[in-house]
Amino acid sequence: MKQAMFYEPLTEGRVLCTLCALYCKIAPGRRGACGVRVNVDERLYTLVYDKVVAREIDPIEKKPLFHFHPGSYSYSIATVGCNFRCLHCQNYEISQQPKVKTPPVRESGGTNPEILCLSLRALEARIPGEHVTPEAIVHAAQRSRCRSIAYTYTEPTIFFELAYDTARLAAAEGIANVFVTNGYISGEALAVIAPYLDAANIDLKSFNDTAHKRMTGARLQPVLDSIRAYKRLGIWIEVTTLIIPGHNDSDAELRQIAEFICSVGVDVPWHVTQFYPTYRLLDRERTPPATLRRARQIGFEAGLHYVYEGNVPGEGGENSYCHVCRALLVRRYNCCLLENRIRGQHCPACAALIPGVWQ
Repeated sequence: MKQAMFYEPLTEGRVLCTLCALYCKIAPGRRGACGVRVNVDERLYTLVYDKVVAREIDPIEKKPLFHFHPGSYSYSIATVGCNFRCLHCQNYEISQQPKVKTPPVRESGGTNPEILCLSLRALEARIPGEHVTPEAIVHAAQRSRCRSIAYTYTEPTIFFELAYDTARLAAAEGIANVFVTNGYISGEALAVIAPYLDAANIDLKSFNDTAHKRMTGARLQPVLDSIRAYKRLGIWIEVTTLIIPGHNDSDAELRQIAEFICSVGVDVPWHVTQFYPTYRLLDRERTPPATLRRARQIGFEAGLHYVYEGNVPGEGGENSYCHVCRALLVRRYNCCLLENRIRGQHCPACAALIPGVWQ
């Protein structure tokens, strides 16, 4: 059991969780919106510090990160829990699992640490996952010859303590660290992990606050602020928008998203990906490939140098082209690297500098 980072005491035994932009005010014995942080005796504890529910070895392109160590592999981990409630979550079995209502944890009244320990263990026992330490994660990544460790599948912010301890160990061993995130981390928490975080793919699910809240349960502005913060801190970022018919597929909204990313940096890659019906959003059709092509063109017209189509292998939208001379740089198929023509960090045809981490 691990005491959480980033919280402040309030009145009447409550605590304020400052880990993410929801800033949950958590009553005694209750959990935050993520379902995995609990207030016991005015202390906040994480229930998932060593409860890993998924471990996989993925191509880095699957994150998707197309300008970060292309062709390498990333040791990918997750715990249960998420601070969003996305209606279309493809990993809802693990992201939403701990939000099922359970009785509040029994308090010790501040007088009996043994009761406190037993109460936390009882609640922790309801959280699925295998006990894996940060050291074991790093060793597994080394054995697997992975260039990076990705904190992914659910929201890495909510298992921050595990990610932070692992990232520090990984960085010391020369292993890169990657977040695949909804961008709802607090500025304070991001600043703490930033020295050990090399790259992030951040979801930008909509550019309409009302629609964003309806789809995810969270407001839009903190995501926009977070994207800017990641960039400002020197972390390599790429942005993904899952295009959902009838939700965020209008030309006007796609242009707003593209123009926002341009304001962050024209070299920030934008991934426009195909939606397929899942979880609670079963009444929408798959995104037509033509919509992705239109979104890609809108991105280019807005001034972005790199826009990619996702979840539609074979359409050619996964390839990288030089933003200066349009020479083919990288060929991909279904998130797998087929050919990398970049020399150092430069286009082989015109010698233009290609933004990214290519070594």
